[in-house]
Amino acid sequence: MSEIAVPRHTYASLNVGDHFSATRTVTAEDVRRFAEVSGDDNPIHLDPEAARAQGFPDAIVHGVFLTALVSKVLGRDFPGAGAVAVSITCKFLRPVPVDSEVTVEVQVAEKLERFGHVRMKVYVYRAGKMAMGGEAVLIPPKD
Repeated sequence: MSEIAVPRHTYASLNVGDHFSATRTVTAEDVRRFAEVSGDDNPIHLDPEAARAQGFPDAIVHGVFLTALVSKVLGRDFPGAGAVAVSITCKFLRPVPVDSEVTVEVQVAEKLERFGHVRMKVYVYRAGKMAMGGEAVLIPPKD
């Protein structure tokens, strides 16, 4: 994913409205390797003809691969290393064809002071349209 370098953020340094985005292309090799690791070798992800037979224009990226990209942003980029996801919920709104560029966006929606957790809005876009939307609750990195 191409992104700008950002510092690690703690609970104290995060503010509602803070956001981050990262863009990358999801290649056929990415999808093949994800299928191999996860065991999800559903042909709609690996074979364009099988995907077309199911009504898709081409092979599509696993939805949970998109969720993994969100996890990568939260745990490595923003808030950064040391963040721990408590939950991630999402809805898959549009298929993402293999070899597409996607943008992951995350935004601080709420600070949950009682627990020291942060609720984040999470999105994945392709071609300017939301492909996945949801939220994550996480424990930000410690000071």
